[in-house]
This record gives sequence, structure tokens and C-alpha cells, in this order.
Amino acid sequence: MTQDLVIYLIFIAYAVGMLMTFGTVLTWVERKQAAVMSDRIGANRAYVRLPFTQIKLVWLGLFHGIADGLKMIVKEDWKPQTYDWYAYAVAPWVVFTPVLLVFGVIPFGGTLNPGLLFPSLAEWFGGRTYPMQIARLDAGLLIIFAFSGMTIIGAMLAGWSSANKFSLLGGLRAGSQMISYELVMGLTLLGLILIFGTIDLGSMVRQQSGIVLGFLPAWGVVYQPFAAVLFLTAAIAENKRIPFDLPEAESELIAGYYTEYSAMKMGLFMFAEFIEIAIVGALFTTLFLGGYNLPYMNDSGFTLPGGFTIAMSHGAAVVTQLLVFLVKILIVCSFQILIRWTLPRFRYDQVLKFAWKFMLPLGLLNLCVTAVLVWSHQGGMQ
Repeated sequence: MTQDLVIYLIFIAYAVGMLMTFGTVLTWVERKQAAVMSDRIGANRAYVRLPFTQIKLVWLGLFHGIADGLKMIVKEDWKPQTYDWYAYAVAPWVVFTPVLLVFGVIPFGGTLNPGLLFPSLAEWFGGRTYPMQIARLDAGLLIIFAFSGMTIIGAMLAGWSSANKFSLLGGLRAGSQMISYELVMGLTLLGLILIFGTIDLGSMVRQQSGIVLGFLPAWGVVYQPFAAVLFLTAAIAENKRIPFDLPEAESELIAGYYTEYSAMKMGLFMFAEFIEIAIVGALFTTLFLGGYNLPYMNDSGFTLPGGFTIAMSHGAAVVTQLLVFLVKILIVCSFQILIRWTLPRFRYDQVLKFAWKFMLPLGLLNLCVTAVLVWSHQGGMQ
């Protein structure tokens, strides 16, 4: 139907625009946050001059991200002699594209009723409602792991096809590290699947709008605080961020698996990393922080402890949910960047030992304890 096509095109445009904006803004956040932690001013030289005036808009260095993008676009696209020119050319896209596709199954708002938002279009929409999610799939969590696994292939293709020993070593590191920590990520989420009884992300968020123990929001972090820590740690490692940046390791491998890339091809690798920070923030928000809802909030307003309710108009609820989701993502992203400028880098053998000998056993222990608690709560051996 035409109405459905219009709504989902809007959803897609919103998702792509939001992720691109996050990818750009987070480059500025990383610089300024590092500067604040180091007692420096940080990036503040790029500006836009108002036409026919001497007024320069600096805006705390926000234009540095735009300047970097323009630099990447106009730089020479230097191409080395490679083992496989096709793999060399396609690798950046194999890394970048799945990162965008992951957001397709993440719910970024509640249920949208266009007829209530725009009464003049109510007859055209005929009472249709739409979950604010591009692809509403029952197996949403599995789709996320399927797409995120494709980025591993891209990193390994880039390292192998570059005909450079540093790139090859970075690609090998990326493959083993990302596979190891993706296994840990999946293991930590099994506890949530046991509790919520579904792998549908929309259903998980709706179940987190309730109350547990009479006063706590029923967020995933309340049910699984230990799993939340393990998941965020594994997600940072899979994104190859400090202290887990051994596939790049500038002091050892120049730039790791994308050493032989320049211009916008290199920009795609770097941009994908920042967008993935936002994706990790969106996933953590969806799984552990109640998604797009505030505590005690649902699509119609707030249901407070004691049975008190606060009704909200449909438009106010939609806008609030969108803003809440974005703010939660930004907070989680800032925390990831904070960790980068706080912790030292591991050796590569320590990175893999940390995954297989520390995090994996802890994930298994968390799953066993969760399974026993869920089993006993459901009646045990009745």
C-alpha cells in the first residue's frame, strides 16, 4: 500500500540520517571529551565564515567533522598492487553496509498512528498504526548477529587483499578477536532471552515498560546487571576500540587491516567504527535500558507505582520516545568514548585470553544462574 511505503521510507530516511549524524558528531565528542579529560581545549580551529562578514562560527569545533569528511572525499584514492583488486575494493563496503543494516530491526519508538498526528490525513491512512521499527522481525536479535558477523569478513578481506604484512596481521587479529567477543556477546544475551521469552526486540522493549519489585523499572539491567557489564565490554571489543584496538594498533601495525587504504575508502572504515559506537549504544539501550521509554512509561503515558497514571497525547508520547531513545544512545556512546581515554591497551594474547578464559566462563556462569532462577520462579519440579 502507498501509505505503508511512505511511512517506511520516512523510517529509513530517519534511521540513515540519525546514524550519519551520530557518526559525524561522535568524532567531535571523542576529540572534545579527550580534551576535557586531559585539561586541553581540543579541536576548535575549523569554522564557517558568514558571507560578507568577518564573523566566524566556531561552535566548539563542531565543523571539524565536516572538514575531515571533505578532506577524505578530495584526497587521492591511491591504490596499491594487491593480491585481489576486487576484494580490496569491496572490503570497506562489507564493513560499512552491515553496520547500517543492523539498525533496521531496532525499535526506536513506540506505535505511530499517523491519523492522530495529522488529522487531515486520518482518512487516507484509514486508522493504520505502525511500530516505529523498519523491519519488525520475530528473529530480530538473530538478524543483528548475522549482520554484525559480516563486518568480520570485511576486515579480513581488507587485510588479506592489501598485500601488506601489517595489514594481513591486522586482518588476522580482527577476525579472531571479533569472533571471540561476538560469541561472548551472544552468550550474555541468552539470560535476557530466558527472562523475556523472546528474541523479538520490540517485545523485549514492551516488557521493560513494567515494574519489578513494586518500584523498580523492569529494565534488562535490573534483571541482568552482570550480563549488561559483560555485553558492553564484549561490544567494545568487537568494535575494536581501546583497550581492544589490537587489529589497528597504530604503534605496532601502522593502521592494521586498513593500512593500504586512503581517501574515502579509509573514511568508510573509520566512519563505520563511529556508527558502530552508536549501534552498540542503541542495542544496549534496547536490551538493558528500557529502549525508547522512560521508567514507568508506555505508549499512552506514565503508569506510576500505586496505580497513578499520567496520560499523554499521541504526539507528545511519540516525540518523548524518540528523544529519550536518542539521549540514552548518546549517554552510552559517551561512556564508550570515556573508556577509550581511561584504560591502557592490552597485549594481543591478553585480549584473547580475556575473552576465552575470563569473560566466557563468567557468561556461562551468569547463564546457569539465570536458568536456575527462571526455572525456580516458574515452579521448579512441581
